[in-house]
Amino acid sequence: MAELPDREIFWNVGYPLWGAVVYILVPVALAALLFGLYRDYRLLRLGRANPDMGPWRRRILSGVSMLFTDLFAHRRFLKRELYPGIMHMLLVWGALALLLGAAIDAVEVNWHKYVASHVGFEIPTTYVQVQLGFVWDVVGGGLLTVGLGMALYRRLVTRPERLNTVLDDGVILGLIASLVLTGFVVEGLRIGATQLNPASEMYKASGGWSSPVGYAFALLFRGAGATPYGMEVGHFVMWWLHVLVMVGGLVYFALRPTKLSHMLWGPLNAFLRPSRHPGALRRVEYGEEAAQFGAQEVTDFTWKQLLDCLACTDCGRCQDRCPAYSSGRPLSPRKLIQDLRAHLYTRGPQLLAARGGDGEVPPSPHMVHDVVTSEVLWSCVACRACTEACPVMVEHIDTIVGMRRWLVGQGEVDKGLQEALTNLGRYGNSFGQSARNRERWAQPLDFEVKDASREPVDYLWFVGDYASYDPIVQEATRSMARLFHRAGLDFGMLGRAERNSGNDVRRAGEEGLFEALVEENIKALGKASFQRIVTTDPHSFNALKNEYGVFGGHYQVLHYAQVLDQLLREGKLEVQRKLSHRVTYHDPCYLGRYNGVYEEPRRILKGLGLTLVEMPRNREASFCCGAGGGCIWMEENASVKERPSEARVREAVSLDVDYLVTTCPKDISMFRDAVKTTGNEERLQVKDLAELVEEACCGDASSEGEAV
Repeated sequence: MAELPDREIFWNVGYPLWGAVVYILVPVALAALLFGLYRDYRLLRLGRANPDMGPWRRRILSGVSMLFTDLFAHRRFLKRELYPGIMHMLLVWGALALLLGAAIDAVEVNWHKYVASHVGFEIPTTYVQVQLGFVWDVVGGGLLTVGLGMALYRRLVTRPERLNTVLDDGVILGLIASLVLTGFVVEGLRIGATQLNPASEMYKASGGWSSPVGYAFALLFRGAGATPYGMEVGHFVMWWLHVLVMVGGLVYFALRPTKLSHMLWGPLNAFLRPSRHPGALRRVEYGEEAAQFGAQEVTDFTWKQLLDCLACTDCGRCQDRCPAYSSGRPLSPRKLIQDLRAHLYTRGPQLLAARGGDGEVPPSPHMVHDVVTSEVLWSCVACRACTEACPVMVEHIDTIVGMRRWLVGQGEVDKGLQEALTNLGRYGNSFGQSARNRERWAQPLDFEVKDASREPVDYLWFVGDYASYDPIVQEATRSMARLFHRAGLDFGMLGRAERNSGNDVRRAGEEGLFEALVEENIKALGKASFQRIVTTDPHSFNALKNEYGVFGGHYQVLHYAQVLDQLLREGKLEVQRKLSHRVTYHDPCYLGRYNGVYEEPRRILKGLGLTLVEMPRNREASFCCGAGGGCIWMEENASVKERPSEARVREAVSLDVDYLVTTCPKDISMFRDAVKTTGNEERLQVKDLAELVEEACCGDASSEGEAV
């Protein structure tokens, strides 16, 4: 048989008899792998339809882009953490290089043996096999070895708290290490018995550069006194051990769910991420197709939510970013998804068997709410830090809210939350105050704020509950009104016709109340004449901008920080007095992480002359204050070691700044309380951005800055 350059095919293996065994074992292992994938596919089909697919052409284009930026370039990994990002990148690049090399090698062998002589054409890579061997040896095996070393060091030495090390991790790392090591040993034994053996027909005085790692192993064996015959015997044994490890790994991967499952389901999950805006939850389907309101059984989730469970890598990045977990609450986003995954593999086959039999679903001692308790679900602040940190884009919030909806339907609701929901249903605000009091904050102003339902305005100001009713926040609200008035902005309010936007009501699981609030607000907005909406609260900003459209409310929505930035750049607001304070800025979740508004507040602060000191956790990595998802209305959990707002205040104090600045009324309330409970009243003040803009632009005599 004619041979390919550089080495004999199936040398010393016993071709064709023993070599043919490979062609039996590998297809059997691949068949087992396909069986495992089919098993998972059937489990996914238990889920309900997913309406969030969007246009496929756009999805494919974004998928190709994601393939290069996230899979090959590892943008999401490296952006968040350097060491594990580099480790994972080396493992992926090394594995892909070896996989590609093995595939090309297999195709070349069969093409050269059975096809080339008939068609007179060799595969192009045949002529550069020596060079490709160098690439696979160094890039494939070399990078994979370094990546494995980094992984072992991280698992055994540094051992970050978030890592959930189990037996499966050791098995997988052992399989990969065994494949790499046995591959290099086989290569070294072959080179030692042939290229370095003068008695061999394949003897070469040099040429080890094409397989430098294997050549190094060959020199090591020669130096240890191994004879050519001994290396031939060792090569035969190690070659088959290498094959059996590979086949065994494929079978292990197929017969049970492992961490390696994310190699397939992870990229697929990222590719199939929802087409809707991150700030919009999926609308609840009513009618006969919905078994009940919310998620109680595996079949109540969409197939995409089940895919989230299969795709989870158990890496713990979400847990690291979770403010609920950091504060000591019983929620770990990683564990929640992993627990649902384990439940899916237990409950799923029972449901599939019932569908294939008499149709009766067998009773289960554990439904999803036994696996994930209400205490865990009510701990979530819906800040979306988990999804932002997830390398495979698992949508934790959708799943949590779906399960909360079922709890609300069963009446399993925190006492404080229940009181707030009752107030919202009765009065349209969480404070339980009459709608007539919504405008009282404006009484100290020396000008009238227009009623947008009676006269047309350019900007309709959706003030929100906390900015209207909370005495702690009302002065910041008046500062904003004075700035709008000073800039000559044509603005007005809905007044008593305004209701809570429903953003946190929805994330607390009260979908019916959310839709009722949306209906009332859309009706009130329909009676007003305006060009655009400006909001005080990022939570209202998110709901009006991203969730009202599904219900027919399509508006141009701006946050007040965006409007102030525009007014300053256009010269309609001018800085009269430069401020000299050192400040740090907190990115509200629903302004930053949900909607990408990061630069406008920072541009304003710098334009006022302030020295901006960034928090270690800023922009998309910002740490939530703990108010979101309805948690601001809930009673304090006994397990809490330190509230998220207190942790954030301590972080600000460590920067030696004068002010902690934010652009969210809920943040103002949470942080000012946290300043007191942490004993930092003398070291830090909490300011709304509007208060500082007013101080600089309205020539406040109390300002310590210098006049421009």
